[in-house]
Amino acid sequence: MNHPSSWGERLVGVSVVRRGGQWWLVSGSGSGSLLATDPTFTGELDRFAAARAAAEREIAELAPERRRWWS
Repeated sequence: MNHPSSWGERLVGVSVVRRGGQWWLVSGSGSGSLLATDPTFTGELDRFAAARAAAEREIAELAPERRRWWS
């Protein structure tokens, strides 16, 4: 069985990995994976991943400003 966590983009804190535009559910122990095929579920995963990436970009933009205040 393939192990997507070793070759894909994993959402931190979530047992899913996106590889080649497909979402995979992975076990916490790394012993297996299952392709997610439900379009409603995978759509939610896409929205979650996009929102998380946007939040991480915003935080990264704030970091330099905070360093200037503390210097």
